[in-house]
Amino acid sequence: MNGLRLMLMLGLAVVAAPVWAHHSFAAEYDNSKPVTVTGKLVKMDWVNPHSWIHVEVIDKETNTRQVWDVETGPPNTLYRNGWRKDSIKPGEEIVVTGSRAKDGTNVM
Repeated sequence: MNGLRLMLMLGLAVVAAPVWAHHSFAAEYDNSKPVTVTGKLVKMDWVNPHSWIHVEVIDKETNTRQVWDVETGPPNTLYRNGWRKDSIKPGEEIVVTGSRAKDGTNVM
């Protein structure tokens, strides 16, 4: 009986682990701080649970290069919405609008 209980607890822990790991939008991003960046695509990571777009932006005030990391939906959702791995290519200029990270980093 103890072996069955242990297996049941381990099974529940494995099923619940993704819930603990996932974050809410409000935990990471500030919806009251919209930001738009224009820059060149560095790369796009098609990974789960969220894909990432990395954009090199020139800060107009300091004339320095910054890389912004943009969290998107998972690859399957992007694919279902018409995105393909070659939809945008490194070096292409893109405009991205999103909500800034609460910690003030260049993440949206």
